[in-house]
Amino acid sequence: MATTAAAAAATLSPAVAGTAKTGRKNHQRHHLLPSRRRVAAVRCSAVFPVTPPSPAPPATPLRPWGPTEPRKGADILVEALERCGVSDVFAYPGGASMEIHQALTRSPVITNHLFRHEQGEAFAASGYARASGRVGVCVATSGPGATNLVSALADALLDSVPMVAITGQVPRRMIGTDAFQETPIVEVTREITKHNYLVLDVEDIPRVIQEAFFLASSGRPGPVLVDIPKDIQQQMSVPVWDISMNLPGYITRLPKPPATELLEQVLRLVGESRRPILYVGGGCSSSGDELRRFVELTGIPVTTTLMGLGNFPSDDPLSLRMLGMHGTVYANYAVDKADLLLAFGVRFDDRVTGKIEAFASRAKIVHIDIDPAEIGKNKQPHVSICADVKLALQGLNALLEQSTTKTSSDFSAWHSELDQQKREFPLGYKTFGEEIPPQYAIQVLDELTKGEAIIATGVGQHQMWAAQYYTYKRPRQWLSSAGLGAMGFGLPAAAGASVANPGVTVVDIDGDGSFLMNIQELALIRIENLPVKVMVLNNQHLGMVVQWEDRFYKANRAHTYLGNPECESEIYPDFVTIAKGFNIPAVRVTKKSEVRDAIKKMLETPGPYLLDVIVPHQEHVLPMIPSGGAFKDMILDGDGRTVY
Repeated sequence: MATTAAAAAATLSPAVAGTAKTGRKNHQRHHLLPSRRRVAAVRCSAVFPVTPPSPAPPATPLRPWGPTEPRKGADILVEALERCGVSDVFAYPGGASMEIHQALTRSPVITNHLFRHEQGEAFAASGYARASGRVGVCVATSGPGATNLVSALADALLDSVPMVAITGQVPRRMIGTDAFQETPIVEVTREITKHNYLVLDVEDIPRVIQEAFFLASSGRPGPVLVDIPKDIQQQMSVPVWDISMNLPGYITRLPKPPATELLEQVLRLVGESRRPILYVGGGCSSSGDELRRFVELTGIPVTTTLMGLGNFPSDDPLSLRMLGMHGTVYANYAVDKADLLLAFGVRFDDRVTGKIEAFASRAKIVHIDIDPAEIGKNKQPHVSICADVKLALQGLNALLEQSTTKTSSDFSAWHSELDQQKREFPLGYKTFGEEIPPQYAIQVLDELTKGEAIIATGVGQHQMWAAQYYTYKRPRQWLSSAGLGAMGFGLPAAAGASVANPGVTVVDIDGDGSFLMNIQELALIRIENLPVKVMVLNNQHLGMVVQWEDRFYKANRAHTYLGNPECESEIYPDFVTIAKGFNIPAVRVTKKSEVRDAIKKMLETPGPYLLDVIVPHQEHVLPMIPSGGAFKDMILDGDGRTVY
């Protein structure tokens, strides 16, 4: 089966097997270009020049060849990465990728960060990309090494993260023979990557890597996989760097700058509205300055998605913070009552909209997004613009600044109405003696870091509390697996963000369940002495699932207790002891009065640190709109101490 697939793919290109469309009706939307979904690489006569390559890297004693001398395919690959500006990779070696690791030791430019699991390295590449805006690169061997990347690739696709994943593959002659550690990783990842390649000719490596980085970072960003058989890595060749990309179908479909007439239409709608709201998502991560200027010129209140946190400062008077299932009352109220919804860089996700028919039902909708597949997919807009949000905001701001009439409508009555909602329904929680409210721990962290730390999370209740109670002031400050909801994301993503931002404090706010899934990456942050602080909100349960059990399943516990059933009074496992096994300082706190000093010590201690914060499992994330519900169904109180 693998042989057939490889042969069929090879017909698209004599040297590089790209990914073809499946042709299945239910997957046709995935092939709209140039969305992050699929890119079919088909040979044709037209080619497009790539950005001039960077100068050749300097020669070293371990890399003695001249520009016209042959070298291994693996060395060509590493040189190609260097020419794409790569300085850090996240790679774990194995039999089919050994040649790449040998070549990395000869690089004077690239540092490899040795995580202890391929999923960890891939989430680290994602954290690196999210926190920097640069392409994250991970490398794995064939078979189980490659399949261990799958969750991170799916996560990157859903959250539009630019990544290039490079996998070793068995030699070409063995593909399709069920060889040791062979998996058809191109086929496995076909629907969870923006594009992927199987390299069948060593001479194609320079072009493939250039294309992979261009695809990953242009249009709607996403992950690209490059699978390289071991014999290609070992083959000797003289690389040709002056190459052209062969992506005519993709390049011609990249969105054009937004038309002035459409931008003027948007501003007319703004001028006619009385209750407008900006609904901002992850697509605005590169346009924070432009967004703030637009709000300054118009006075329109802003709510963000989980992915959009930080794209507009959450402490700004016009910020309504996060909307959706666990968003603020006032953000969801604003969307429900709005007469104009400006949806910028969003995809109308079900965790935001709930019952789609009731979402923003009173509003005219303007949707600006770079991916044509998203426009009208879940909610039909009145005005749609398929363009880069940054360019659209620049155009809108220019029109507003050039206008001789008043640029800001009077939304004072709307502001007052929303301010009243903020006063009536602030985020809050109850306290029970010396029990530690998880929200309180995050508030103290926010206060002591002055809202300046980069925050990564796992997935669950702690993720929502971190979104609600920490202040996000800038883009790329918040790192979380939003679309896929992958537990185990927090620690490796925090480490990747630390690599991308040397010296910056990075805090992984994690849950005990999520943290345990990639706990082995404590080794990496210790060995590299990264200033990554891990604050585990430990309730001994799968907290979010427990909350749903409490609310909808009569509190029947179905395998959600993560402690030791034979001794429920002890904390199990003992993260403090485990951390010390990695030579990382660690402390456990069980009383509210201990929290402030413990967090202060964590932040003041150089290098990595683990703080195990014991919190009650009865606490619920509130507000909450039940799945498929609407604003009117919002739950505002209660916890696991109550019988429903």
